[in-house]
Amino acid sequence: MAPHPQDEAYELSVSDPSKFWATQAKQLTWHTTPTTAFRKSTRKLDSGVSHSSWSWFPDGEISTTYNCIDRHVEAGDGDTTAIIWDSPVSGSKQKISYSELLEEVATLAGVLREQGVKKGDTVIVYMPMIPATLIGILAVARLGAIHAVVFGGFSASSLAQRIEASQPTAILTASCGIEGAKGPIPYQPMVRGALEQSPHKVAKTIIWQRDQSKWSDFRKDDGERDWQTLVDDARKRGLKADNVPVKSSDGLYIIYTSGTTGLPKGVLREAGGHAVGLNLSIRYLFGVRGPGDVIFTASDVGWVVGHSFILYAPLLAGATTVLFEGKPIGTPDAGTFWRILEEYKVNCFFTAPTALRAVRKEDPENKFFKSRGEKGGLRHLRSLFLAGERSEPSIVTMYNELVKQYGAPNAQVIDHWWSSESGSPMTGIALLPKTAHNLDDHEFIEPLKIKPGSAGKPMPGFDVRIVDDEGKPLEQGTMGNIVLGIPFAPSGFTTLWKDDERFWKSYLKRFNGEWMDTGDAGMIDEEGYVHVMSRSDDVINVAAHRLSTGAIEQAIGSNSQVTEVAVVPLPGQMKGHVPFAFLTIPDPPSDLLKDLNGRLRHHIGPIASLGGVISAPGIIPKTRSGKTLRRVLKELVENGLEGKYDKEVNVPATVEDPAVVDKARAAVKEYFSSGAGKEIKAKL
Repeated sequence: MAPHPQDEAYELSVSDPSKFWATQAKQLTWHTTPTTAFRKSTRKLDSGVSHSSWSWFPDGEISTTYNCIDRHVEAGDGDTTAIIWDSPVSGSKQKISYSELLEEVATLAGVLREQGVKKGDTVIVYMPMIPATLIGILAVARLGAIHAVVFGGFSASSLAQRIEASQPTAILTASCGIEGAKGPIPYQPMVRGALEQSPHKVAKTIIWQRDQSKWSDFRKDDGERDWQTLVDDARKRGLKADNVPVKSSDGLYIIYTSGTTGLPKGVLREAGGHAVGLNLSIRYLFGVRGPGDVIFTASDVGWVVGHSFILYAPLLAGATTVLFEGKPIGTPDAGTFWRILEEYKVNCFFTAPTALRAVRKEDPENKFFKSRGEKGGLRHLRSLFLAGERSEPSIVTMYNELVKQYGAPNAQVIDHWWSSESGSPMTGIALLPKTAHNLDDHEFIEPLKIKPGSAGKPMPGFDVRIVDDEGKPLEQGTMGNIVLGIPFAPSGFTTLWKDDERFWKSYLKRFNGEWMDTGDAGMIDEEGYVHVMSRSDDVINVAAHRLSTGAIEQAIGSNSQVTEVAVVPLPGQMKGHVPFAFLTIPDPPSDLLKDLNGRLRHHIGPIASLGGVISAPGIIPKTRSGKTLRRVLKELVENGLEGKYDKEVNVPATVEDPAVVDKARAAVKEYFSSGAGKEIKAKL
């Protein structure tokens, strides 16, 4: 049987990356066309270490914003809607065409240039999910400057860390954000607090005034300026700025990874590789091909998903992107996602499994989805993409049945895997065009089959391997460390912002520069599908057996009543570690632990038996991007074993709701003070 076109494309990309990516680069407009796609070199560090390095399109020059906006207007697509803003938390909606976007971005870029921003400078963007945020980011990039987006609402100390790390010339911010039902959150205290804490002095702070909560006064001597006033004045004067091309290897943006310990790592995204990699990704994987296609990515621009698939990739394709300011539930209900899919005729929907779990919890019978689907309101939906946290098979299967029934013909759910470091998906199931190599074709060939529980197959340029702790390749079906061959695909990073030493130590040193360490654990099955089971540090060593938290959580999730689960290791004298579960189940049976261990024996084996379980609503803390904070839960149960219930735990600034940590702490205290907890203490 002939290989599937997705397999063929992948093999070409890893066997001859120069040829493959040179072809992809031709899809974009370059100010200086690169003569070569890929160049390998050696990087020498101050510590004396030398390691392999690489660069993409090294002699090319490009403007990302020209490719995202100007070229579509010049091609006659200026009237196409570029951005749809939908904000249930503020009761606002807005549509912006490509021509209007060009006018706004060019004008703001002129303003920023007058305020002292120039090519190579950095600008921090600390803003909510409003159109001005996207316009601000694009205006920075138009000048050849580098943006560093910080999630609006982060604490003053977290923002100060990023100010000190990125040394910005200016900060773009707003008077407030709106956090769901919590109402307006003023940004003024956080921004001013951060500027006071940081030794680096920022010349200008430009504030977008929102009606819901105003910036109370402007300290002009401290560089504070009113955004709208500056833009209005610029319009009267006809002030605009042209695109400033940069070298392919120049930075487009810095994104800080949300570590739980130490200072955040500044992932540096290079302009040329980013544009080429993302342009391929949205057309090849997501099947979003250009004008007429609508993509709704329910994320935040503070995260890499928002950078890539709310902002840059849709605009590179000339498609329409939905910018959503709200929550999956409570704004106003669990049907808000499905309302957006219907209202804007969305073709591609991308969200996190965590969001769908929240929706399922509020609407277990999927009444909101079915009510719109039965009226034909979801017939435009071709795909539902999931990423950000491992998707349990049950949620993939359930939503796959729904989208097949109510969506477009052959609609499906596609789980995929990526990171801040990769910049675009590393695995998935591609929605390939029916006409070979024509990424403008809106009809698709039959994609590879979906395997619930897997994240699909590797995407072009991502040489995914499984190795042991010594870096030796493992057989298919064997659990191990997920690593990547070098070179990393063009959308991926090549270093950290002004920290080559940390790049080496964090990603290459563990395997002596032979592989790039993703920090994830999993396996590749006999058909080449990648199964991402957990973070490497979430692997539990039970009596010399390496068990992933993901595999254990998947088995527990086979109980259909379990709506949320997180597994952490407990230290034990006999087995090394014992799995311990936090979960939510509406009506837990008296023999819950027995039921769950029976499922573990069936799916994994008796070695995976849980030592204990705590069941209560709202006790699993997550980051704002939906990742479960297992390290926090692990610290809480370890403290519980020692009876130190009030001992501080390391809660990262990215936590979605600190109150959940307090609920988990109280549940741990209650558990370890009870008979079940005392029993497990005695065993361990």
